[in-house]
Amino acid sequence: MSQSSRPEVSAAPDSTAEMPIANVSTYMNCKISRDVTAPDVDVVISGVPFDLTTTGRPGARFGPGKIRRMSEHLAWEICRWPWNFHVFDVLEVVDCGDIDFHPAERDQMVVQLQQHAYRILAADKTMLTFGGDHFITLPLLREHAKKHGPVALIQFDAHSDTERQPDQYHHGSHLFHAVNEGIVAAQRSVQIGVRTEYIRADHEFTVLDAGWVADHGAGQILNEIKRVVGNRPVYVTFDVDCLDPAFAPGTGTPAVGGLSTDSALKIIRGLVGCHLIGMDIVEVSPPYDHGEITALAAATLGLELLYVLAANRRQDGKVLKEGI
Repeated sequence: MSQSSRPEVSAAPDSTAEMPIANVSTYMNCKISRDVTAPDVDVVISGVPFDLTTTGRPGARFGPGKIRRMSEHLAWEICRWPWNFHVFDVLEVVDCGDIDFHPAERDQMVVQLQQHAYRILAADKTMLTFGGDHFITLPLLREHAKKHGPVALIQFDAHSDTERQPDQYHHGSHLFHAVNEGIVAAQRSVQIGVRTEYIRADHEFTVLDAGWVADHGAGQILNEIKRVVGNRPVYVTFDVDCLDPAFAPGTGTPAVGGLSTDSALKIIRGLVGCHLIGMDIVEVSPPYDHGEITALAAATLGLELLYVLAANRRQDGKVLKEGI
């Protein structure tokens, strides 16, 4: 090729100029940003790739990345059924990526996560966090309680997570420690879908076990949830093992007889009106997933939680299509 026929090559771009980032998955294709205190931001998505306290199958550290990638299947919808508005017309949502910590350092993870949550909450933003195993909820609850006082908890889970473990680093005892630390108002909290051994006398949570949920419709379930939590600030934590393994096989401690995704989505949509202050989805373990259906379920549940948050901010009160 002669010199005259070679294509022109432009000069190297200014290193200080903002360049687009290619091949980076964010939740729902939201803007990626570390500026979590920006005044126009309403919700911050964070990932916590941590699974050192799981007692079942490992792999939840890969959950945040897989949830983000599966959310791409939801991002094309202009108006998500059955809502009658678009969530991003109401909320400005950014994805700040995963918190940074050494994979083997549990204490460092706790410090980093609590500092991260403090910055976001101090700026009056709402957090939607993807785990990771369920232990990550404990440091998140600590920071939410610092801002709001003892919070009401709506917990979707196959397990009560109230085991009396002196070691706080256990994904089955984080609520035992949360109650003892006074950061959760147990009498104003509800556990949904529990179907493994638990002793009601050991805690004051209202338990809507999986059998009871299966025998009652979403309306009765929501009436009970709202009766218990009242108007207190509510933190929602969703362990995907709340879902039956038919709908969520990719998790560390699966238990048959759980909720369907349809039931879970109907309950979540019915939380409109509750004072949601924070949310997490945990225990997605991609190595044990099939057809990526667990990660897709988690991505969908996260989107529904955002819609609930957005619906609470709308003024006209009309958020669902007729007949839904």
